[in-house]
Amino acid sequence: MVLDDRKFMILKAIIDDYIITAMPVGSRTISRKSGVGFSPATIRNEMSDLEELGYLAQPHTSAGRVPSDKAYRLYVDSLLRSDEISTQEKQRIEDYISRRSGQVEDIIRAAADMLADVTQYTSVVVAPRIQTLRIRRVQLVPVSEGTALMIVVTSAGIMKDALISVPADISSDNLYALSEMLTRELEGHTLEEVRQIFARVFRDMSMNRRLLGGVMKVMEEKLTEDAPEDVVIGGTTKLLNYPEYSDIDKAKNFLTIFESKERLAGMLKKNGGMEISIRIGSENEMEALQNCSLVTATYRVGKHGSGTLGIIGPTRMNYRRVVTMMEYMGQVISKMLSGE
Repeated sequence: MVLDDRKFMILKAIIDDYIITAMPVGSRTISRKSGVGFSPATIRNEMSDLEELGYLAQPHTSAGRVPSDKAYRLYVDSLLRSDEISTQEKQRIEDYISRRSGQVEDIIRAAADMLADVTQYTSVVVAPRIQTLRIRRVQLVPVSEGTALMIVVTSAGIMKDALISVPADISSDNLYALSEMLTRELEGHTLEEVRQIFARVFRDMSMNRRLLGGVMKVMEEKLTEDAPEDVVIGGTTKLLNYPEYSDIDKAKNFLTIFESKERLAGMLKKNGGMEISIRIGSENEMEALQNCSLVTATYRVGKHGSGTLGIIGPTRMNYRRVVTMMEYMGQVISKMLSGE
């Protein structure tokens, strides 16, 4: 059923009030709001209809109503628009992140902290998927007899490393020469393109094929895995300031979300490549998130790489503020990681 203008206006007023107060909303509260223009009796009747339609719930018989997940979904899909960010706030965000722009990890950490600060919710930032980033350099460094450390540096400045087995008699000079060859062959390509390039290199080489095979295997299997350091969380306990999480059991349930960063990263990446994705309450498959909303946004690194920003908050979160801040934060991170 499509809501008529009156029901829609009243529902919006209820949601707007509940987002601010976290208190069940009554008909008198709505009738006093400027712009509504309906009597408390009319509003009560409309609220009853909205409850029957599944948009409102009544926690207690004598209490007002609270919005349902269905109501928030309609609110987000129909009414959500970005806000303007003040020049001062933009400058504060840019200054904070740019002061930590030496390493990618520092930028990601700064973004998570700032996003939590400006929204007052818990933030999650996932580093760009290394599979899609361009390789800048490959370095093989001897560690011990029969072992070397392979370091791959990407165009975004992200480094991945892993130990590989090497012939016991291979010299440092040989490893250096091999590093130069790998850099020459792989520079500008992604890890997803490695197998095809290695097939050609194998044909052209008469020695070190076994070592190259080990290098390719590590690149495909280990360097492309999500590591805990690829996921940064900001403001973990900020949600505990909201009355929805004052119950100890609910608080503990919420905090279990952060026990597995790999699982958290996988959940955030399920945004279908959308610039902004909003999952409300029961729309989240993880049980611990079914009393929360999860907003994710994609940021870009050059033409090919991308990472994910996430905000976790109560279902009554200020969606407009969150989306506005995430869009701007994504622009700032993209600019810095792309070297613009």
